[in-house]
Amino acid sequence: MSKSSGITPLRRQYLQIKSQYPDAIVLYRLGDFYETFDEDAKIVSQTCDIVLTSRPVGKNQRVP
Repeated sequence: MSKSSGITPLRRQYLQIKSQYPDAIVLYRLGDFYETFDEDAKIVSQTCDIVLTSRPVGKNQRVP
């Protein structure tokens, strides 16, 4: 994680790709699992009827 920005390289890459393709759902394969973030996570959770989880991304902030 970059100490200056508090954003992990994965998160930075997600935001960059999402800005290029705002209408696409962006999924990352991490080991045996796929992850997505922000509004994409909410959409996938509702569409696939799966539990929405979150993780800390900064001081007192969590991202779905």
